[in-house]
Amino acid sequence: MTRKIELLAPGGDVEAIKAAVIAGANAVYCGLDTFNARNRASNLSFDDLNGILRLAHKYDCEVFLTLNVVILEQEIPAMVKLLNKLVNTSLNGIIVQDLGMFNLVKKHFPSLDIHASTQLTTHNEGQVEFLAKLGASRLNLSRELNLTEIKTLTALAHKHDVLTEVFVHGSLCIAFSGQCYSSSVSVGNSGNRGRCSQACRDEYEITNAGNRFPLNLKDNSAYFDLPELVDAQVDSLKIEGRIKGAHYVYTVVDSWRKHIDKFVETGKLLADDSNLYRVFNRDFTNSFLKGNLTKDMFIDNPRDHSVQHAVQQYNAISVVEIKEARKGLHAERNEIGEELAEKVKYLSIAKQPLKVQFSGELNQPLRLVLTVGDNDKVYQLATEELLSQAGKQSLDQALLEKRFKNFANRDYDYAEFDCSGLADNLSLPLKQISELKNQAILALNNSVPHVPAVEVPALLKHPRNTNKPSMSLLIADEKDLNLCDLTESDVYFKLPESFKTGNNKYIDIFLRNPRLIPWFPAVLIGKDYLEAVRLLEEVRPARIVSNNTGVAFKAYQMGIEWIAGPFLNTTNSHALVTLKEELNCAGAFISNEINRMQIRNITKPDNFKLLYSIYHPILMMTSRQCFFQQTVGCNKPAIEDGCMLKCTKATTITNVKGVSFAVDKQKGGYPSIYNHEQFLNFDIVNDLAGQFDEFFIDLTNIGAGSKAELDKTVLVTQFEAFLQGNEQAQQQLNDMVTVSTNAQYSQGL
Repeated sequence: MTRKIELLAPGGDVEAIKAAVIAGANAVYCGLDTFNARNRASNLSFDDLNGILRLAHKYDCEVFLTLNVVILEQEIPAMVKLLNKLVNTSLNGIIVQDLGMFNLVKKHFPSLDIHASTQLTTHNEGQVEFLAKLGASRLNLSRELNLTEIKTLTALAHKHDVLTEVFVHGSLCIAFSGQCYSSSVSVGNSGNRGRCSQACRDEYEITNAGNRFPLNLKDNSAYFDLPELVDAQVDSLKIEGRIKGAHYVYTVVDSWRKHIDKFVETGKLLADDSNLYRVFNRDFTNSFLKGNLTKDMFIDNPRDHSVQHAVQQYNAISVVEIKEARKGLHAERNEIGEELAEKVKYLSIAKQPLKVQFSGELNQPLRLVLTVGDNDKVYQLATEELLSQAGKQSLDQALLEKRFKNFANRDYDYAEFDCSGLADNLSLPLKQISELKNQAILALNNSVPHVPAVEVPALLKHPRNTNKPSMSLLIADEKDLNLCDLTESDVYFKLPESFKTGNNKYIDIFLRNPRLIPWFPAVLIGKDYLEAVRLLEEVRPARIVSNNTGVAFKAYQMGIEWIAGPFLNTTNSHALVTLKEELNCAGAFISNEINRMQIRNITKPDNFKLLYSIYHPILMMTSRQCFFQQTVGCNKPAIEDGCMLKCTKATTITNVKGVSFAVDKQKGGYPSIYNHEQFLNFDIVNDLAGQFDEFFIDLTNIGAGSKAELDKTVLVTQFEAFLQGNEQAQQQLNDMVTVSTNAQYSQGL
């Protein structure tokens, strides 16, 4: 396993990638115009990608392709077609989010190296083991982790021969990556599909704390934390910015390249990070890395801070001084731009010219000379059999052009196709011509054999459910245990994201109430993950629901039946296959982000349950930071260890369109923001009941904000009646749940 310090740069378009390569990046990550989580970037065509591979590899720079979105069922054939093309490139790895991709690639495209995207929210030991089991060769650790947590997880990853990446520069999300649905909920553009509308950068009505941009974080910069990251043995330092231009990429990569080289050579850091302030930034923070979550992480302006920084550096006060500061910044930017233009002006991703020359005479082999560029490379090939006198059909230029047409058009343009050295009236078996063509393909592909196209067989369709789907419900408080007496349904009990170390409160709840099924949240970091595992070990439940892949992996190891929760965001059949075959998963919730047409063709594995939530508060985002510092205010300068366990604040924020969202903090939970509407979906029961084994209702008070609590006894009774076909129950529920939506089910991804 390599231990070099890799500098990994973003490449939103060809020019940005050229800038990254010439600035000294060890690797770049970029996306095609499909299947990638930055569709606002220019992105690449497939021809562009091949050109980038040629250029980058010439400079010893690796290329990773982002396929980091959730995949829809109907997109699987297109994805397979793309993977069949990618295996015959010199690509160094693919970055993925969708769990179905792991099984698909491992089975059918094993030569492709898989990297786990930041969208997989990797933050605990079990998740590292989970991804290693699935076949990831590297993983991107959550941006919210501190240096101690990074060091612990990196050490474990290395034991499993998995590399780690850490974002060291660029934009920060206020929400845990992969757990943000704000854009999907509010405007129908899912961040899990590369269409994030950045609601966290939006303006809101001024809060009690005096902020108009209460969710807007400063940008990330770990520039002066390099020694600690090296000590943590992180393998790749990753720069964010695929929607940034070439000037930005060049400036940031060049600064980091010089910084790393200085540290490697001398053990000392460069003191000057001023160039980082000369391109787009929102000012900088390293508070996540330091584990010091203060109010200073926020900035009440999402726009470019570089001018303001220049003004501060010049100590400019008067109008004239400010004008001079701006002028100086523009001059410095222009100087960097000119430097970049000079360095990249000869870089090209154009296809190389290829001369194809055939020659041969009677009783001699057919010879083929391939010349790349201006004699950059020359390959001399020949057939095993000898040319013979022609019968009905002779070997001529037309026949050879037909046989060799487009055999090398991925990387080369035909500069010449010359058969003048081939004598007339000669013949050769077509099999020999085909073998010569294969030799030529192998030679031009650096002796790497061509991988034949794979046809991925359709998954077996198992009989649909003929019985009426059952109901399940979720509670989060012992005071709701009386609901168990109203129904024979499965009752899940929601565990918090944070536990008191060594406290048996929740262990005792499950031991006293064996009917309750533990429901684990999506985020469990550090001691909270260890306490969650301890609960599994002490209670040994027959079954759990887990929204966290780390807990799921531990359940798999312990032989505990587990169901994949809704926040694993499952959107296709191959994801279900991955969960079943790799981790013996017993069932999964289908994502609430997808619509009827996107759900209807999902096929479940044999002996596997499909579940769907028809009633729940709509989570928009969850954060390790504190939303209350910027909204209602908080006297504490930073988040303390006890904040999660003690705080129960709740408020709302209202956007400039007048729509309010509940900012919610349950005891033991992370601060979260919920939509003002409840999710209530009767349509799916009528549309697709035969596809599901269980419909789920969430009866926790989480995300309720200031809304009055509904009578849960009536909700249970009416939902059960509705699932049995009682139309009056549906009307009763509509009357009770006055503010609701199923827009995600209508619009989909």
